[in-house]
Amino acid sequence: GTKEERLQALRDAVAEVYASIFGPDPIEYRAERGLLDVHEEMGILIQEVVGTRVGKYFLPAFSGVAVSNNEFRWSPRIKREDGLVRLVPGLGTRAVDRLSDDFPILLAPGQPGLRVNTTPEEIIRYSPQNLDVINLEARTFEAVSLDDFLKECGNDLPLLRRIISLVDEGEIRRPGGLRIDFEKQEAVVTFEGLATDTPFVGQIAKMLEVLRHKMAAPVDLEFAFDGTHLHLLQCRPQSFSGIGVPDAIPRDLPKDKILFSAHRYVSNGAVPEITHVVYVDPEEYGQLPDLDHLKDVGRAVGRLNNILPRRQFILMGPGRWGSRGDIRLGVSVTYSDINNTSVLVEIARKTGNYVPDLSFGTHFFQDLVEADIRYLPLYPDEPENDLNETFLRRARNLLPELLPEFEHLSKTVRVLEIPAEREGQVLKILLNADLDEAVGIFAQPGPPPSVQKAKGIGPTPTPILVEPLQEDHWQWRLRMVESIAAHLDPDRFGVKGMWVFGSTKNATAGPGSDVDLLLHFAGTEEEREDLLLWLAGWSLSLAEINYLRTGYSSSGLLDVHLVTDKDIEEKTSYASKIGAVTDAARPLRLMEKG
Repeated sequence: GTKEERLQALRDAVAEVYASIFGPDPIEYRAERGLLDVHEEMGILIQEVVGTRVGKYFLPAFSGVAVSNNEFRWSPRIKREDGLVRLVPGLGTRAVDRLSDDFPILLAPGQPGLRVNTTPEEIIRYSPQNLDVINLEARTFEAVSLDDFLKECGNDLPLLRRIISLVDEGEIRRPGGLRIDFEKQEAVVTFEGLATDTPFVGQIAKMLEVLRHKMAAPVDLEFAFDGTHLHLLQCRPQSFSGIGVPDAIPRDLPKDKILFSAHRYVSNGAVPEITHVVYVDPEEYGQLPDLDHLKDVGRAVGRLNNILPRRQFILMGPGRWGSRGDIRLGVSVTYSDINNTSVLVEIARKTGNYVPDLSFGTHFFQDLVEADIRYLPLYPDEPENDLNETFLRRARNLLPELLPEFEHLSKTVRVLEIPAEREGQVLKILLNADLDEAVGIFAQPGPPPSVQKAKGIGPTPTPILVEPLQEDHWQWRLRMVESIAAHLDPDRFGVKGMWVFGSTKNATAGPGSDVDLLLHFAGTEEEREDLLLWLAGWSLSLAEINYLRTGYSSSGLLDVHLVTDKDIEEKTSYASKIGAVTDAARPLRLMEKG
């Protein structure tokens, strides 16, 4: 188009971004956090697309997303802090968005040699099949198949031999030679050369380390490679919403309320309220007489997967789920047999002195990742872990009613309806990677999502906790510091004003967050010591209450900063937060006399 037409298209795009303030999702987000009356600030960044021309297309050689905390560990050797990279050829939209019909390549920067998929069949099945590009002739964004792109102009793609591998008679090998004939040669995206022969993995790991240090929080970044340089496109704190949110794990839960607990390899994640449990009894499974009975268990699970309410049931059974070799190691299923479950629990029950290795979701792990199905390994023989086998074995088994043809498996496959067994209660699964703890508890169901949204109360509260968590973490913290301010005698302690800032003020506090307090102090040294001692008592008390609410322990919940008359006059130190144009500290009302 003409220059004027391009300028008008830019104006329209800017207006569309501004208008997004009034979309239903932002309004709902602000309503849940009590921010509807707060002035909304909007900024727009116009960024050049990173890439190079390849044939009629414009695209980066590869792009991706990297996060500090890995919530999808596929090996016990991978630690949460090893991070996660989702890597794709072309534009990074396929790395940002989860797609049901395509897959990124997953890498852990801290353990780049531990790949999710290891067999040739898995490598091919779970490799990117398409890439997003800009078509310079049509002037549009479009998705093209990898096969078509490689045949048309693949040899012109920068770092091609670092991005793809070749498939020869079912084996995967690195490419050689000057040019590749993609009409005759099958190619698959593996990024094997990128991971092993370039400094890329080290660069990403260093980026994550430096940015995490500078931002004092785990980070989420986007990047792209234009053929010459690796570009950092965006960095922000790693999300504490949706799949990354750590649940509060309360202390001293009654044993009769717990179905299971776990303390190893736990990831964060939001799990819906569970109404049904499919339990494959490890002991009974190990005693099945022949291969046909073992395969029947997998077939029964596949049928149940299509009958039970989607994402309202969990699967529990001996690891390894999806076993292809010795299926006595675990239930023989494929992804299509389990794709409607909410959580896949693999139980490692000790036999003699032998504890079986769990699969960590191999065979279809990447399907679980893309479908947001949570995976949880359970070691019930370890002393701190619970598994209520009495409930699992004595509750009424619905299998004969649901699948009469599999009645002969009734001792092995048990289908339990939680509300019918627990007087209307459901199973709530709380996951917290920060504490490396998970627990499945029986509790009253919360209001349906429509009621939650109307009332702005967010996630379903858990009624059985020591203190019902009707408030969000930031709301409880704000209420506590408002109470502290209301009890603070300004004359006794020489205090002229008090403010709260940081995550409590910004409604982003998590279960382990401290509370940033700012006090204008103008008293004597003796008054200063008394003030800090008085606040230390509050800090310890709140830390203990927070521990009982959430399981997070700390030496104190308050982070106190004192500023003087001179600091406020010169706006030095934390005093600059008072009355700031952006992200100003929120004033608190002190004790009133009389």
